Amino acid sequence: MKVLVTGGAGYIGSHVSKALALAGHEPIVYDNLEMGHKWAVQWGPLVKADLADIAVLRKSLEQVEAVIHLAGYIFVGESVKAPGKYYRNNFTNSLHLLDAMVETGVKNIVFSSTAAVYGNPREIPIPEDAPKEPINPYGESKRFIEQVMEWYSSAHGMRALSLRYFNACGADPDHEIGEMHNPETHLLPLIIYASLGLRPSIQVFGTDYNTADGTCLRDYIHVTDLARAHVSGLAYLKNVGVTTACNVGTGSGHTVRELIRAVETLGGKPVPVTEGPRRGGDAETLVARATLARDLLGWQPRHSSLDEIVSTALRWHHHAIETGLHDYRA
Repeated sequence: MKVLVTGGAGYIGSHVSKALALAGHEPIVYDNLEMGHKWAVQWGPLVKADLADIAVLRKSLEQVEAVIHLAGYIFVGESVKAPGKYYRNNFTNSLHLLDAMVETGVKNIVFSSTAAVYGNPREIPIPEDAPKEPINPYGESKRFIEQVMEWYSSAHGMRALSLRYFNACGADPDHEIGEMHNPETHLLPLIIYASLGLRPSIQVFGTDYNTADGTCLRDYIHVTDLARAHVSGLAYLKNVGVTTACNVGTGSGHTVRELIRAVETLGGKPVPVTEGPRRGGDAETLVARATLARDLLGWQPRHSSLDEIVSTALRWHHHAIETGLHDYRA
């Protein structure tokens, strides 16, 4: 299939594009490059445009059979400070996309959702039917889109699969692509930057959570495994076509301090740490019940051990620095 990948020049989007190409599909990347990178577009053409560019969006959709929708702002802390920015970009622009899909007759969409739709979960691991009670505008914007897609499915025959990501990390084992945000806010690269001396320390937000070592606990999924879930999702929509949502995680978790220790062990360098108060919008524990993805999509993680996640990320950042690709600024 030809597949429109919105946000395909970003971290997850570039890995999804590679997974699509490996599976025999043709990704068409649709990205305004506000947060993505042109060098990350390696497996298909780039349409440099915004989802608010309706004419360009319609023309692009006329060329494809399905959509993987990853475009959107992703920073929890920023969403708490600037909720309108997140509702306008994540929610309103997604409406533009869904309406254009209806107009052009594209039925299938795999949507990049998030574990943040659950808020502070009442049950761990979290099942897909757990209450949706987001505690930040980022998670709420994603939940809005999930709800709208359910109604569009009823009204327009759309077939939508929401993949609720847990914590994507790691990098392509071939070093062709990897994680690089500017500014960087994701935990693993920040820990690596501290270990490499690119920043003075890693700040731990909250050490009094009810976890084994007092720091937040998360379900970390290798980005390559996550990318494969999107390809499996397209096959599911084509063959089954029932609108639904799946968690994409491992079913187990690691704390912030465990991640720091793994970087120290595998990288061979100490990580300077400073401790601070809890950050607004952060849940204590997020771990997936991931059996539905296995049963419905035939998917399960293959590369998501903590050692593989950290080692691929370390290799990627060393490669990016050595080749001059790295644009990190502390």
